[in-house]
Formats: sequence, structure tokens, C-alpha cells
Amino acid sequence: MAREKIKIKKIDNATARQVTFSKRRRGLFKKAQELAILCDADVGLIVFSASGKLFEYASLSMCEILHKHSIHLGNTLKRGNQTLDSLTGNSRYADLKKEYDDKNRRLRQIRGEDLQGLTIEELTNLERTIDGGLTRVMEKKGRRIMEQLSSLQQKEMQLLEKNKRLKEKMEELRMVEKQALTDHGSVNGFHEESQYSSESVPQHHDLTADTSLKLGLS
Repeated sequence: MAREKIKIKKIDNATARQVTFSKRRRGLFKKAQELAILCDADVGLIVFSASGKLFEYASLSMCEILHKHSIHLGNTLKRGNQTLDSLTGNSRYADLKKEYDDKNRRLRQIRGEDLQGLTIEELTNLERTIDGGLTRVMEKKGRRIMEQLSSLQQKEMQLLEKNKRLKEKMEELRMVEKQALTDHGSVNGFHEESQYSSESVPQHHDLTADTSLKLGLS
């Protein structure tokens, strides 16, 4: 006669539930021990009863098995984080690439390229954008031109002032040179006059001597 198959569900009777727990626990621990021996596996088994009582089995030491479990769990979490970072990085790259493509397409449209598929409204908006940009460019260009003109005018005034100072210095040099020539001419005239005066004195001395000689002879 075939053994009746027990339906897997919670046993309502507390006594029957406790008896079944004891039998199944011993069987589970026996299977764990057989697995560890036959397959040279590290097996750790922890069971808490309904009342909170602890039952455990370890092929080595429960602490060693729990340590191995924590290391494995940490590596698993690390690989999971790396995978998550990779997925996040790929998603970020996809967003950046899409943004780059959109900006590049917009730039080509502003240059009058890649206009296929645009509606009349999109073309109108593009025209307004271009007109606004052109207006700002022209205003910026006008300001730059005025700034350059102002700078050139300032440089012109500086050059004129510098040229004026150079002319004044040249005029001062000419006056100094003219005064030097005048002073030099006055000195030369004084020397010539002195020379003429010294030559006239001997002539007078000679005339007096001649007169004396004449008077002595007479």
C-alpha cells in the first residue's frame, strides 16, 4: 500500500508540530553531515524553533563558516555595486551622447544645414533664433568698433601731445644754440679789439722816441 503524501502546510496541532520538527530536524542535520562527508563541502546549518531555541550544525566551525559567508557576501555586494555603477555609467553616457547629438544637430540647423523634416513652425522658430542671434552679434560688433575707435582717438591725442613736446624741446635747443653762437661772437670781438689796442701803443712809443732824438740833435 502506497504511503500517503503529506501536504506541505503549517501543522495546526502544536504537539504534532513539535514532533514533526524534531524528526525533520534530525533528518536535515543527518543529510547535512552526509553532504559534508561525501562531497568534502563546508556545511553550516542554523535552525530556530518556533519557541526561539537554536539548533545548529557545522562541518568545521560555525565561526569559520560564517566568516566565509561574510567574505562571499561582501564580494557579491561589491560585484553588484560595480555592475550598478557600470549600468549607471552607461546610462549617463547615453544621456550625454544624446545631448551632444541634439546640440550638434541644432548647430547644423542654425548654419542652414540638416533642415529636412522640420515643420513650418520649427523653421519659423529657427528663423527667430537666427535673427535674434544675428542682432546680438551686430550689437557686439558695433560696440567693439566703437571701443577700437575710442582707443585710436586716445592714441592720436597721445601722439599729438608727444609731438608738441618734441617741437618745444627742439625750439629750446635752437634757442640755446643761437645764444651760444651770439656769446661766442661777442668773445671773438673783444679779443680782436684788445689786439688792435696793443698794436697802437708801440707805434705811439716809437713816434715819441723819434721826436726826442730829433730834439737832442738840434
